[in-house]
Amino acid sequence: IRTELEHRCTKIKHDNGRVTSITVRRNGDVTEHTVDGVLSTLPLKDLMYSLDPLPPQEVLDAADRLRYRDFCLVALMTKQEEPFPDNWIYIHDPGTRAGRVQNFGAWSPDMVVPGTTCLGVEYFCFEGDDIWEMPDHEAVAMATQEMARIGLVDPDQVFDGVKVRVPKAYPIYDRAYEPALEVIKDYLAGFENLQTCGRNGLHRYNNQDHSMWTAILATLNLIDDAGYDVWSVNAEEVYLEEGDAIDEVLDLELVA
Repeated sequence: IRTELEHRCTKIKHDNGRVTSITVRRNGDVTEHTVDGVLSTLPLKDLMYSLDPLPPQEVLDAADRLRYRDFCLVALMTKQEEPFPDNWIYIHDPGTRAGRVQNFGAWSPDMVVPGTTCLGVEYFCFEGDDIWEMPDHEAVAMATQEMARIGLVDPDQVFDGVKVRVPKAYPIYDRAYEPALEVIKDYLAGFENLQTCGRNGLHRYNNQDHSMWTAILATLNLIDDAGYDVWSVNAEEVYLEEGDAIDEVLDLELVA
């Protein structure tokens, strides 16, 4: 299977309920590719506006009502031992702006250089606000100061740091999102070969395992016409088809 990296999908052409081609851009070069199907993890708002022709106005209006919370992570490298054994802890100190801190070495020792600790200090924000726009060196200094305040790092032991900005990290569950999502779901149901999956592809606050599972089910729908309801994963009701899908995944060679 050929994989193209660093390409941005800018247009998805469709006709009579089928996606026919996608247009992608890389370094200013634009190319169009015919497709048998599309598996999309795009935020639903972006997906709707990528379609050519565009969906009806009521669908675009619904897409415009979907909102997102963005995220910045400041990774601090220290020469200290791990300050806590957990994967992450939530921070409730009103004197800090950070909401959570990860200990990457607790996920796996292979994620850190031996003899060092890497803490991921997490800030929940909106793209364009002061945390998002803060220069990287200022964000590293702020995270160092805040972690020192709550006793997790010695500033003198911090030898490196980096800031990572993650747009649309969290789909927002406000009063408008559910009816808007239903409009979009009804519209997408009219496509034979377009599947959405993942946190942003479903506008659902999924964990990583849920997101991976939706990708597996969506893939089965595309290549085997399995008919799984991807929207049911991580819903409040029990997903009854899960066991059958697991058996099918084990029986099917997904990678040629």
